[in-house]
Amino acid sequence: MASEPAFSILGPATPRSPVLLAVPHAGRSYPAEVVARARVPMERLRALEDRHAERLVAQAVDAGATAIVAHLARAAIDLNRDPREIDPAMIEGKPGTEGLLMTGKVRAGLGLFPRRLPSCGELWRTRMPVDAAMRRIAEVHEPYHRAIAERIEATRAVFGAAVLIDCHSMPPLPVRQAGGPVRIVIGDRFGAGAAGAVVDLVLAVIDGVGLRAARNHPYAGGYTIDRHGRPRRQVHAIQIEYDRSLYLDAALDAPTAQIEDCGRLLAAIVAELGALFSPDLPMAAE
Repeated sequence: MASEPAFSILGPATPRSPVLLAVPHAGRSYPAEVVARARVPMERLRALEDRHAERLVAQAVDAGATAIVAHLARAAIDLNRDPREIDPAMIEGKPGTEGLLMTGKVRAGLGLFPRRLPSCGELWRTRMPVDAAMRRIAEVHEPYHRAIAERIEATRAVFGAAVLIDCHSMPPLPVRQAGGPVRIVIGDRFGAGAAGAVVDLVLAVIDGVGLRAARNHPYAGGYTIDRHGRPRRQVHAIQIEYDRSLYLDAALDAPTAQIEDCGRLLAAIVAELGALFSPDLPMAAE
C-alpha cells in the first residue's frame, strides 16, 4: 500500500456542526503495485480522480465542520462502491466476498476496482491477485466507511441528527434545455438518502448564487448514500457533484481562483444545514 494514510479526518475532535463531509475520489496516492500493473500512462489513471475536490471542503472545515478525505487514488479502490461490486474477470483467484454484485457500474468497468475507461479501454496489464483485492477492502474501504459511521454517531449524540455530504466533481454536462448548463447535481437516491427539506434547502442555496442545479439526474448518489443515509433516524446523506469547469482550468486539471468561490458555496450550504438542525448552536462559536 501507499506510505501515507489512506484517508484523513479533518476538523474538531468533538463535532461542532451536524454536517460531515466526505471526499472519496480526490486521492492522488498511487501504490507501487498499482503503477506496476497499469497498461496505460498515469494521466489515464488520473482521469478517474475528482481533481482537487478535497480543496472544496477547506472553508467548511475552517468554519468547524468535519471532513473525511481519501488520499488513496480511485484507481486502487473506489470508496463509493459496494465491496461486492467486483468484476471477477479482473481478479486472479476467487474473491472471498460473498454474493458479488454485477451492477451496471461493474459492467461499465467502474466497479470497486476500476477496470476500463472509454477513452483508453482496459487499464491493467494483468489481473489483480485476490489477496491484494481483499487487503484493500479490509485496510482501506472498511476503515473509511467505519470512520464515517462513527463520526455520524458522534454527531447525532451532540445534535440529535447528522447530515453527510459526499463531495464529487463531474465533467461538464451538455446543455439540454434553455437556461444554460446544469453546473451542480444533488443526489439523494430519489429520496432514500435524505429528507426532502434537506435537499430543498441545498438547492435553494445554490440557486441563490445563480448556478443551475439538478436533482438526481444524471447522478443520484452511490454506495456512500446507500450505506449511511437513514433519514428516519435523522441521518441524512446527499451527494454533491460540482462541474469541474467551475474551478479547474480549460484542461480540467489545475485549480483556478474560482475554487475559492466553490468552496465558499459549500461552506454556505454547510452553514445553512447547520442552522436547520441546530438553530441555537452556531457552528463556529469562537
